Amino acid sequence: MTYGIANLSIVPLRIEPSDTTELVSQVLYGEIFKVIERRKKWSKIRLDHDQYEGWMHNNQFLELPESEYHRLTERSQKLSADLIEFVQDNNNQLLTIPLGSSLSALDYLEHLFDGTSVEGTQQKSKLIETAFLYRNAPYLYGGKTPFGIDASGLTQMVYKLNGYNLFRDVEQQAKQGEALSFIEESEAGDLAFFDNNEGQIVHVGIIMSDNYIIHVNGKVRIDRLDHSGIYNTDLKMHTHKLRVIKKII
Repeated sequence: MTYGIANLSIVPLRIEPSDTTELVSQVLYGEIFKVIERRKKWSKIRLDHDQYEGWMHNNQFLELPESEYHRLTERSQKLSADLIEFVQDNNNQLLTIPLGSSLSALDYLEHLFDGTSVEGTQQKSKLIETAFLYRNAPYLYGGKTPFGIDASGLTQMVYKLNGYNLFRDVEQQAKQGEALSFIEESEAGDLAFFDNNEGQIVHVGIIMSDNYIIHVNGKVRIDRLDHSGIYNTDLKMHTHKLRVIKKII
């Protein structure tokens, strides 16, 4: 088995081994993974923290010794950059790293970090505060950063920054946690899931207090939430049909 670590800022993870294929997610600085298939230019990887799979270009990561992989797995993987920050290498060159980058491997990468970070699990009340850091980020299918993010990317990253693991895709996230019967039972930080006309869950957002929700629709935005779903105050219409509310923590 081969192992790897992202030593660059925001690396594309694609559905097939080609630069022209669909972006399914992103690998952020410091994330570790298993290489499950190796080709001349591309590798299929499985991320450690959520077991998500995709294809990554071989010149966009470093191979990681097995002993180092296990060391980093055993160490806290919950140390994350708290803002848009920089790391510095031995040549004093700076690399911009995005919110949510993993910092547990700084010693292995021989990088210096002098920014703000978050470690361990935080109180549930911190979730909305974290979500606001992504406000107005543009929608990007497969995105996980303030430079572009999708609905399940937002929920996953907000929970990750507070020390909790969510799966990557909305269908996977919908299987986590405890289902609630009514909006009135929910708390700020719970997740609301929405389906399409075929009954497939296609969207997720983070419930706020006073019947508001923060989610991604063109950008990370705040809308109203009622028993029917999301009501867009700009369009003056419902845009997403409520399917289920889940309490994760």
